[in-house]
Formats: sequence, C-alpha cells, structure tokens
Amino acid sequence: MMIYLDISAAVHSRAGLGRYSERLAQALIAERPSRFALFYNQGRDGRFPATLPSSIPQTSIRWGYKPWRMAILLAQMGRIPFNRLLPDAELFHSAEHLLMPLRGVPTVLTVHDLIYKLFPAYHKKLNYWYLNLAMPLFCRRAEAIIAVSQATKRDIVKQYRIDPAKIHVVYEASSSHFRPPPPARIEHVRQTYDLPQQYLIHLSTIEPRKNLSRLLDALSVLRKDFPNLCLVLAGGKGWLFDEFFAKIEQDGLQDVVLPLGWVPDEDLPAVLAGAALAVQPSLYEGFGLPILEHMASGQAVAASGVSSHPEVGGEAAAYFDPENVAEMTAVIRRLLTDQEEYRRRRQLGLEQAAKFSWQRAARETLAVYDQLLAKI
Repeated sequence: MMIYLDISAAVHSRAGLGRYSERLAQALIAERPSRFALFYNQGRDGRFPATLPSSIPQTSIRWGYKPWRMAILLAQMGRIPFNRLLPDAELFHSAEHLLMPLRGVPTVLTVHDLIYKLFPAYHKKLNYWYLNLAMPLFCRRAEAIIAVSQATKRDIVKQYRIDPAKIHVVYEASSSHFRPPPPARIEHVRQTYDLPQQYLIHLSTIEPRKNLSRLLDALSVLRKDFPNLCLVLAGGKGWLFDEFFAKIEQDGLQDVVLPLGWVPDEDLPAVLAGAALAVQPSLYEGFGLPILEHMASGQAVAASGVSSHPEVGGEAAAYFDPENVAEMTAVIRRLLTDQEEYRRRRQLGLEQAAKFSWQRAARETLAVYDQLLAKI
C-alpha cells in the first residue's frame, strides 16, 4: 500500500502550482522514501521533473490536461470511483485544485487560493466556470484540506462553509537555491541580461491580479526623483495581460520596463539581489511565495498588505494599500532613500525566510496523512 501524490502540475510546469507539487514531493520522499508513489497525467507535452527520483513508483495516464479535468469533474458528480488507476493506494493527495474520486481511500486536497471566487474578472471564462463548479465539490469530498495560509483557510470556511477542523495550514517555502549571491555573480548576471543599474524587481506570472498597472503609475511618479529607475519583470505571461502591455506603450515606459520572461533558477537569485528593491503589489495571494524568494536572496521587499502577504512577510516587509498608488509610491520611495531601513528590512527578510522550510512542510503534511490513516 502506497501514499500517492499527484504531481501533474509539476509535470506540466504550471508556475507556482508546479513548484509546490515538485518541492513537496521532494521533501516527502526524503522523509519517508518507501511510502510514496507518484501520479500524473502525461498528456503530449508532460515531462517528469528531473529533480524527482525516477526510481519512485509512478502511475500516469496519457490524457491531456483539459480532458482529464473534465473526466475528474464528471466522475465526482456521478460518484464514479477511479480506484482502478491506483489499485494499491492507501491515501491520495492532490497538490492542486483537482481531486480524483476514490472509494474507500482517504483523500487530501491542497487549496492554494480562491482567486476565481473572489476576483472572477481576473480569470478566463472557462477556468472560472470549471473552478466555481468543481471546487465546492472537491472541498466537500476531500477527507482533509491543506491550505497554504491562514488567509486561504479563512476564505475556504467563509465561501464554502467547510468545517475549520478539516482544514490544516501548511506553509510553503523558498527553494534552497534562493540565497544571497556574491557580488561577482550579481554583476555577471547583470551583464548577461543587460540589466539597468537601478531597478525595481517584480517576480511572478503577469496577470491582472498582480496589480502591475498601478505599479506602472507608481514608477512614472518615482522617475521624477529617480530618473534612471527601471522595472524588471521576472516571470512568464499568464493571462489577460494585453491591457498591461498596452499601458506600457501608452505611458511611454517601453524603454524602462524590461520583461525577462521565465528566468532560469541558477540566475534568478542574482537578478533579485541586484535590484534596488523588490515590489509585490498583488491584490490577492493564496501564499505569496515570491516574497520569501526575494528575502532569501537578500533583497528587501515592499508588498501589498492584503490576504496572505503579512503572514509570509512578517515584520520584514514594508506594506502598502495595493489600491492606493500614492501610498505604494511613498513606501517604495522611502526604501529607496532610507538606506538604514533598507538594510534593516533586508536582514529581517533573511531571518523571516529562514523560518519556512520544505522539511517542515513535509513533516506537517505527513501529520495530516497520519491523522487520517489512524482513523481507518
């Protein structure tokens, strides 16, 4: 009998969900290597993560992502179990918003956020329709839910009236490669990517809830006092991003906003550390992992003080109202000019990031499994 972890998001490199499932799988296997097996839908383009041991038992299906999602939803609605796919499963954990129906096997669902519910305008229509239909069902059917923050737990309880005792908060962590790079490495990466001497750095997928349009407004004001200040965006394009890039052109910022796209792991810490300041102005985050990645790389952070950000950033980050451009601008300006506060927050950030680890996440996740298995 095996504990199965669904790593489909990692196989398909689905941004934050993929990083979560990959790193959690690594940490869980390290804790109890003989207890785990991996499940994923392969599709045509799926790739098993090179960071995970190929010797671990695996089960996969060849279905693509969209048909597999529909099959899961229809099976859940029709109460059709998929036990034949995992005949030796003792427990099944879905690391993303997709819960396979199983009979007689306890299931765990990780809920990362309820963005689709709270900010419907920021989702593609098909995804919005699917999640609003599926997630209440998945949350009810799972024997246990892992929420990545207290903020997400509160949202689940409020929106779906789930018993709080069923929901366990387990924090994510930055990867071990996020650490302060030496000055020579920062300079090498600066030249490799042709980075400006003074820039704000934002790390995340580009999509509306990241609130980057207001960050552009703040940048325009700040450049009156810091004429060489630029904005570097590290992360791929998500969805509904056309309006943001149109605003860059309209505001005449095309020469000072640099979208790098997806930056390789070996270069990313130096890109983050080489900035004048990290800014995370998102309107909502289920966890807000980029804050920890900035801090672990030795960068001070200015962030919106909403949803999970204060949980993650603690006293190290400087917060602002994400809908108030003047306040956002003032906080950024203060950290660009007050070097004593900048250095203090940078040191606090290193200490804050060290409080989170995937080893801790694995142990707390295993405790959820053990609690469920003890009831059988």
